[in-house]
Amino acid sequence: MNMAALNTAGLDPLETASIDELRQHQLERLRWSLSHAYRNVPLYRRRFDEQGVHPEDVRSLQDLAKFPFTTKADLRDNYPYGMFAVPMHEVVRVHASSGTTGKPTVVGYTQNDIDTWANVVARSIRAAGGRKGDKVHVAYGYGLFTGGLGAHYGAERLGCTVIPMSGGQTEKQVQLIRDLRPDIIMVTPSYMLNLADEMERQGLSAEQLSLRLGIFGAEPWTDELRRSIEQRLGITALDIYGLSEIMGPGVAMECAESKDGPTIWEDHFYPEIIDPVTGAVLPDGQMGELVFTSLSKEALPMIRYRTRDLTRLLPGTARPMRRMDKITGRSDDMLIVRGVNLFPTQVEEQVLKIKQFSECYEIHLYRNGNLDSVDIHVELRPECQHADEPRRTALIAELSRHIKTHIGLSTRVLLQPPGSLKRSEGKACHVYDNRRAG
Repeated sequence: MNMAALNTAGLDPLETASIDELRQHQLERLRWSLSHAYRNVPLYRRRFDEQGVHPEDVRSLQDLAKFPFTTKADLRDNYPYGMFAVPMHEVVRVHASSGTTGKPTVVGYTQNDIDTWANVVARSIRAAGGRKGDKVHVAYGYGLFTGGLGAHYGAERLGCTVIPMSGGQTEKQVQLIRDLRPDIIMVTPSYMLNLADEMERQGLSAEQLSLRLGIFGAEPWTDELRRSIEQRLGITALDIYGLSEIMGPGVAMECAESKDGPTIWEDHFYPEIIDPVTGAVLPDGQMGELVFTSLSKEALPMIRYRTRDLTRLLPGTARPMRRMDKITGRSDDMLIVRGVNLFPTQVEEQVLKIKQFSECYEIHLYRNGNLDSVDIHVELRPECQHADEPRRTALIAELSRHIKTHIGLSTRVLLQPPGSLKRSEGKACHVYDNRRAG
């Protein structure tokens, strides 16, 4: 897209800055963030000293590669407040992960951090096509999860009317969408499918709804799922990216002008792509693990945080900042089955190629003697549930063939009754790995 042709009304100056101006701004903020972390977080001081690097050594953005990585384990090892860089009386809010795999990761915010967060989410909603006066239905969970409050404060900062529904109560959600007539919904894509199913159960058509825009995040989703949501609901579906360790939602946002992957708000979050095995920095355009360094956070600076998300960096289009490709999965979510690397999104892509199947699917792994086996559970759409047995058999064979051709795995496809697979009220669970049970 021609940057000169971009309508700049209401955009932050750095959204239309030159690349040179953006890089200089990043370098100044990077030096500050490294110094802030070194002075105030014992872990960073020790790690930097052990690696023989110092914030004053940074002469260019490329010098960041000399500094050590930060991982989720560091946050857990320093639970709860050991990585905070300000006194607790300056921390105005704390969020945390669910802690389902161990200690929760605790993140903190100063008032300036909260303001920055609201600003980047407001910027994100505006980049998606939201405007002052729009009604925003927030169905991300509220509480320690960053999704609900992050979306809420950003929408208010933009001047929107917020409907703070949170997750769950699906029938009531649909009633309020029908009666309060929001323009925008912010929710996980998997729960949007749940809402779409309930709308259809209540006999609501897309033409009866006021929604024009869905801002979906908190889990990987495919372009096939985007097309399905858009067709079922008559809305534009855009991708928002974030993670609590870096800020929450609003680290990157897909722009309405281009719809070609989330633009990273590089004035606050500096991205790198690394080889997940060696840690070497990879050039833009190559697939690898996404790493972020915060450039303006006060309470919890993050230096080279390994997100485990797998993607690549692409040139800017609607903005000068770089884009990230859709997340293909997480390096720690990758399944290895009979020597083949498998991500749930690969299965989703193949399921949704067959229009008779719903968007719901499950991957069940188990041991069959000494070998790993994979079952894919799928559903027919309600309007297709009366298909005869030969047609069902043909659809099962078609999906098996797609998976074998595009992923390289032989699988057993099992057709389940419509509506029988588990629906999500937040992040979807698609994988049931029973191999250890054997």
